[in-house]
Amino acid sequence: MRMLSLGGAGRVYLALVLLFLYCPIVVMAVMSFNESQFYTLPVKWSAKWYVALAGNERILSAAANSVGIAVLTTLIASVLGTAAALAFFRYRFRGREALQLLLFPPIAIPWLITGTAMLLFFFWIGIGRGLHAILLGHVALALPYVIIVTSARLKAYDPDLELAARSMGAPPWMVFRRVTLPFLAPGFLAAALFAFAVSFDQFVISYFLTVPGTSTLPVEIYTAIRKGFTPEINAISTIVIGFSMALLLGVARFYKFGGERK
Repeated sequence: MRMLSLGGAGRVYLALVLLFLYCPIVVMAVMSFNESQFYTLPVKWSAKWYVALAGNERILSAAANSVGIAVLTTLIASVLGTAAALAFFRYRFRGREALQLLLFPPIAIPWLITGTAMLLFFFWIGIGRGLHAILLGHVALALPYVIIVTSARLKAYDPDLELAARSMGAPPWMVFRRVTLPFLAPGFLAAALFAFAVSFDQFVISYFLTVPGTSTLPVEIYTAIRKGFTPEINAISTIVIGFSMALLLGVARFYKFGGERK
């Protein structure tokens, strides 16, 4: 009886946590379909703001920039970060532990300070500002996440599997493709999702490195809020959240991150 009551309390607690997490998102999604610009109740359902969004080239361009930079950041950071994680895993060299420790400060340092440092550094070396500078900044931010996540996956890897494959005559590329890569795939995918999320959601670095006339979606949303909030922001945010949730749920379902149903 006591176990049942504890189980019920646990379910209520989890429901409250999920309610706390999702309530603002649900309100925003509902208001994106509210015909009123001033969010008056009751809600008059309409797709008016989605139609207006389709004609808002400024927001659409910023969204396209965000998606493009996030995809490139994911590709570059995933490849470079996975190679670095493999190097940390396979080789023992002087200063290896110090280098691994240096991965954590960039995550802990406030992005405001990181953005200021990048702005000064990029001007100092002649890169300046623009989409190319934003891409470099996002890759630098995403790399520590990719290395840490992939390294965590490699801790469970048995190098003897590769030795066994080589002893049976498999060439190095086949060992990587048939042994190493399948094992790394869940960690690689999780790291790639981290990199995409870090880049797509990044505001501070993008704000420092953007130039007039080109911006990313977070910067454009911030600018729109300063000038006067429009429900079109709710519409684009609802589309982004829906796409992100569908992608994450699909990946979680494919790799059974929540465990198999018994």
